[in-house]
Amino acid sequence: MSDNFTANYTVTGMTCGHCVASVTEEVTEVPGVVDVDVDLGSGGLTVRSDAPVNESTIREAVEEAGYQLASSTA
Repeated sequence: MSDNFTANYTVTGMTCGHCVASVTEEVTEVPGVVDVDVDLGSGGLTVRSDAPVNESTIREAVEEAGYQLASSTA
């Protein structure tokens, strides 16, 4: 198994489980992403991938789900 890369983001605008499901679905479809964890309470988004994923790609996926990416921390 290869090493995974992990990036943490904050998503704004989520208010319910459907929001979490939408963000999870869109980000999971990003090529290279192997696992997504979304925390509704904090807005935290943890993305694990098999190679680094450009933040703008994650931002586009979150926006496609209808929400905003507020910040990231590697």
